Amino acid sequence: MKTESGQGGVFERFKRSHLLVRVAIVLLMLVAGLMIGVGGFTTAVEATNSLEFCTSCHSMSYNYAEYKESLHYSNKSGVRAVCSDCHVPKKNWYSEMYRKLIAAQDVWAEITGDFSTREKFDAQRGEMAKREWARMKESNSIGCRNCHSLAAMDLAEQDKGAQSKHAEAEAAGKTCIDCHKGVVHKLPRIH
Repeated sequence: MKTESGQGGVFERFKRSHLLVRVAIVLLMLVAGLMIGVGGFTTAVEATNSLEFCTSCHSMSYNYAEYKESLHYSNKSGVRAVCSDCHVPKKNWYSEMYRKLIAAQDVWAEITGDFSTREKFDAQRGEMAKREWARMKESNSIGCRNCHSLAAMDLAEQDKGAQSKHAEAEAAGKTCIDCHKGVVHKLPRIH
């Protein structure tokens, strides 16, 4: 009897250790899969924030040409803002992901031909601009404020008109987009 129980004990210990190894392998595979998934997702999000991605659609060539003429593209400080700096709020992860989901409608419009010509794009430009301005106002112009801070501005270095306008805007609780529409893209005709 001792022999049988001794062999049974060894067999039971082997089964338990084998089960632990299997569980450990499964857990390691899950962790590795999660890390690869998160890394891949993060890489994809960052790729869709690039200037190259944003301007790869035919209809964005119109906006890209305007952007290249703006101070956000080329200026004396050498700081360049790209599309996502203004159009994808960097408030938190959720706001960024929400904006990415909303942007999917622009991709769909590109695929379905809603913007296949400059005329079709311009016909919708006013409504698109209004939506973007409302979004920027709602976020307190977070896209602007990620680079521009009223507190960091040296108002004494600005001309008198800008000094008083910035002071008035701050006192009135205005946000950047209230006054700075058309800084990068031409103002659309709004009927």
